Amino acid sequence: MDKSARIFVAGHRGLVGSALMRGLSDGGWSDLVVRSSSELDLRDAAQTARFFEENKPEFVFLAAAKVGGIIANHRYPVDFLSDNLNIQNSVINAAYANGVKRLMFLGSSCIYPKLAAQPMNEKSLLTGALEPTNRAYALAKIAGIEMCWSYNRQFETQYLAVMPTNLYGPGDNYHPENSHVIPGLLRKFHEAKEAGAPSVSVWGSGKPRREFLYSDDMAGACIYLMTLSDDKFKSLLGSDEVATGEFNPPLVNIGVGDDVTIAQLAQLIQEVVGYEGQIEYDATKPDGTPRKLMDVAYVNSLGWKATTPLREGLQRAYDEFRSSSAVASR
Repeated sequence: MDKSARIFVAGHRGLVGSALMRGLSDGGWSDLVVRSSSELDLRDAAQTARFFEENKPEFVFLAAAKVGGIIANHRYPVDFLSDNLNIQNSVINAAYANGVKRLMFLGSSCIYPKLAAQPMNEKSLLTGALEPTNRAYALAKIAGIEMCWSYNRQFETQYLAVMPTNLYGPGDNYHPENSHVIPGLLRKFHEAKEAGAPSVSVWGSGKPRREFLYSDDMAGACIYLMTLSDDKFKSLLGSDEVATGEFNPPLVNIGVGDDVTIAQLAQLIQEVVGYEGQIEYDATKPDGTPRKLMDVAYVNSLGWKATTPLREGLQRAYDEFRSSSAVASR
């Protein structure tokens, strides 16, 4: 991926896409093509095809997606399934039709079975039942992996899927109901501190374990993989299971390799925010998957490791939250 290459970052305003934009810009790539959702509806195959024909990107980071936390996934499964299927099908099909050299499809650790052996290896895919609260979203992402794999097998394309663990960082969604756990808790603790509230309620028992990756670390991993030499990159693109007898999807986990309980996370966020009240756990609310720890041996063996400690990343995220419109508009 030469510095002069034309690169399309789909979903450039989101948590993932904005981190990719920072990483690419800082790395010296300047021909970055972006469109907001109001300018280009990636769910629309015809619009997407025209965009690719007119702009001819050479490389694509497919970070555009409909995302949300447990509440949003539970309430709007049709939206999470159909929107994500339409986005990824439109982009991947248009990428092939216009000769894109490499495409990276970004998914989520929820593609793995609810009770997958820990840590979750890439070959855990499709080995068990999914977590029901986000099954629709997970199935869409699994379909995206299969689409990349199918194109690679049938047309010898270079489409790679990467599965980041739970992400947080600048540009996160701090909506009080539709956010993920870290931005949701940062907002809760901040508002409790501002209001002088005696306690903060945290969903679930606090016992589930989660792994968290700072978004700029994730972007660094994606760019690192996308710039691998041809022989190394092609080795990541999966194989024909019928011919080889081996289940080898074009899939790479991206994570930090360790996790914390939700209770430990809440205590860290309490410290970062400076909230002095009590933490209460609402066990009537769902816990979700008991544990979701990524096996990152594969990406580590390729020469990449995460560098941002959780406490440091949380402080950066909170500093950004306080300076953002999320606070001013609440």
